[in-house]
Amino acid sequence: MSKLHEAFKALPLGSIKAEGWLYNQLRIQADGLSGHLEEHWEDVGPNNGWIGGNGESWERGPYYVDGLLPLAYILGDEKLIAKANRWVEWSLASQQENGSFGPARIETVNNDVDKQHDWWHFMIMLKVMTQFEEATGDERIVPFLSKFLGYVRATIEEIPLSGWAKSRGSEMLLCILWVYKKTGDNELLKLADIVAGQTLDWTDIFHDFPFWRKVEQWDWRTHVVNVAMGIKTPGILYELFGEELQRDAVHRGIDSLMTYHGQAHGMFSGDEWLSGTHPSQGVELCAVVEYMYSMEQLTRIFGEGRFGDILEKVAFNALPATISKDWSSHQYDQQVNQMMCNVAPRNWSNGADANLFGLEPNFGCCTANMHQGWPKLVSHLWMTDASGGLAAVSYAPCHVKTHVAGGDAIEVRVSGEYPFRDSVSIALSLDRAATFGISLRVPEWCAEPSLLVNGERVVLEPMNGYAKIEREWNSGDKLLLQLPMEVRTVSRNLYAISVERGPLVYALPIAENWQLLRERERFHDWEVYPASAWKYGLLADTDFEVTVSSEAIPYQPFDASAAPVRLKARGKLVSDWRMEGNNAGTPPLNPNTEGQPTKELELVPYGSAKLRIGEFPLLGQRKPVARHP
Repeated sequence: MSKLHEAFKALPLGSIKAEGWLYNQLRIQADGLSGHLEEHWEDVGPNNGWIGGNGESWERGPYYVDGLLPLAYILGDEKLIAKANRWVEWSLASQQENGSFGPARIETVNNDVDKQHDWWHFMIMLKVMTQFEEATGDERIVPFLSKFLGYVRATIEEIPLSGWAKSRGSEMLLCILWVYKKTGDNELLKLADIVAGQTLDWTDIFHDFPFWRKVEQWDWRTHVVNVAMGIKTPGILYELFGEELQRDAVHRGIDSLMTYHGQAHGMFSGDEWLSGTHPSQGVELCAVVEYMYSMEQLTRIFGEGRFGDILEKVAFNALPATISKDWSSHQYDQQVNQMMCNVAPRNWSNGADANLFGLEPNFGCCTANMHQGWPKLVSHLWMTDASGGLAAVSYAPCHVKTHVAGGDAIEVRVSGEYPFRDSVSIALSLDRAATFGISLRVPEWCAEPSLLVNGERVVLEPMNGYAKIEREWNSGDKLLLQLPMEVRTVSRNLYAISVERGPLVYALPIAENWQLLRERERFHDWEVYPASAWKYGLLADTDFEVTVSSEAIPYQPFDASAAPVRLKARGKLVSDWRMEGNNAGTPPLNPNTEGQPTKELELVPYGSAKLRIGEFPLLGQRKPVARHP
């Protein structure tokens, strides 16, 4: 069996259970769209082709189950497990003698799909199957996938990847490598070579990134979801081949995306194509959850803290921002400076309803695909390393069950309600003493992290964003990790600034007037209009007063009215900050605040404010900022 280049190993689905506020996110999701979509949206309802109907039979069913299944098994919710398993069982039963499976014909509203044969929808279902096997140990899955990959090998040179599948070949590569790790079948590596050769050359695109401006026309290489998925492709090729060019392409690609299209919440713009740095450009929800998944895979492959930093920033900001607090509606596109969500033309390629909160704004792909965000974050919070140790990818509250060292069982309980608090408690439970390493991610934004193990200080020496503590561990050992969060401002285009503290971005919440646009039995469409002033700039010499609530973290912390952390700052109304095309216009380079009094402004976590200003005109001269290396 050839050795793959993989720094960490992901734990099987179900090894990590969410706790605290993160468990509540999954429960809110299950009680909202994720748990009830089949009953209220025909596209994944009983007539879907992936459960034997004659309705939609392309990507929407697989997308939905790709989030529903991990949600169900992490929660241990038997009703949701039964729902998810129904899709799996139908696919298993549908496999033909040649190895193919799935609906007999492709039914979809997407007009850019070859309805005679397409590889893309299979790729999503492969992810469903691998997760199902990890959660259940079902012995049918590996033979099923092996047989299907035999069909791929027999067919793919005659019918090569094209369209969406060519852009997203990385998803098939992940399945091929997953099966290879289970079986050791070297023929799968030959198939991986073929699939890699047919996939869009993302290594070249990201290594020498050519898309420096807002893109105005359709291109597979600039479609924002393709890009969010594509960034992991050089990483997966590195897992196969170990070439430094592939690692470099990932880092150079992320740097370029953030330079030319970066947004304050950690994503790059795309409404539908890469759209520049203006804070009123949209970011598609599908891209948010796919970029998270890419960061999870890149963390596994490279074991570098940078990818965990990005993952947390996107997960704790961009993801909750674009879904209503009760998970009854979502947007297709969100904006950093979002002062109004209504049916109106914008300088986007997407439709006039793309930033509504609703069931299916603009297009239904996000309605189907949004569900994977939180569950897959949970399943990648911790990983194992190559020497039998553990690695903490993120410090959200959870309970981990796995094995370390020579196979000793261990439980890890993480508490502290990070990122709303900066103290993380990690408690270990072992059957017997064992020697192994625990690699703790030290975020780039944290200048002075500190660690106590059983009350004794341990010096942290991070390399590539991880500090490894190797020692004999005993049941009952406790780690207390302090990650002090300092407020910092980030200078953006035209000297506008965004505000960060730890992994959370902070925004000025605008009072929200939700107006019903379309009523359904359960999941309605809403326009949201501003009910307070939004044209505020921040004073360059403002101090930020941090208020951390002494109360328990609320059931839904991503609610501006109940935000557990708030920042007070000083600002003024900017009289010449105009609307442009139904959006907040470009933050003025020389803001006019003549005659305006200084106001105390209260900022809340970005993800909790559905109307907000997250990128502010800078008022006055910026103070020199000490930069930590």
